[in-house]
Amino acid sequence: MRIGLLGGTGPAGSALGLRLASIGYEVVLGSRDASKAKVLCDELIKKWPEYKLNISGGDNDKAASCELVIIATPWDSAATVVNEHTQDLAGKIVVTMANALVRVGKEFQPLVPPRGSIAAHVQAEIPLSRVVAAFQHLPATELGRLGHEVDSDVLICSDDPVATATISDIVSKIPGCRPLNAGTLSNALAIEAFTAVLLQLNVRYKTRVAPRLTGIPDRGGAV
Repeated sequence: MRIGLLGGTGPAGSALGLRLASIGYEVVLGSRDASKAKVLCDELIKKWPEYKLNISGGDNDKAASCELVIIATPWDSAATVVNEHTQDLAGKIVVTMANALVRVGKEFQPLVPPRGSIAAHVQAEIPLSRVVAAFQHLPATELGRLGHEVDSDVLICSDDPVATATISDIVSKIPGCRPLNAGTLSNALAIEAFTAVLLQLNVRYKTRVAPRLTGIPDRGGAV
């Protein structure tokens, strides 16, 4: 499976792309500046030669042509970017991983984007795609440290059961991660907003937290 990341040159997008490439997926990091994406991929391959990474850079058109697409842009441009690639994304699983947040003084506060969540807003822009909300809570630094487990549950929301199962399978291959089916896309609002709490904990305790829920038997995938 080829996985493309639109706007994938930022810290979160490039770290997720790197991790996915390390577990055997062919990854395309997309950017409005194709040369920037290509330089970044060359750097990642040089940094981690033992993984023989199948990761390449190009423009967002190249990323949107992949079988599965992840939106790794800032939250306020996610809907605009997918709208530019409506035809390429039709029928595909499209993952949103952004969170609408603002920092006010020392506090992080969630924002409510149009239609309640970024994921719902994106789904409205590309109604023929199968949108999934996932990866919001994975720390970019830990994702980018290959050879180390991420140690996090990944909450997955979608209105499409097959899309949920597909993302669950991908998540289960990331060392330390456990996929959890968190319901339909309407629950994405709570998942996105909860990131503000995690970031606040990071600031207060000078760490990088990730959610790990108790009381759920590990069945090897989201159900």
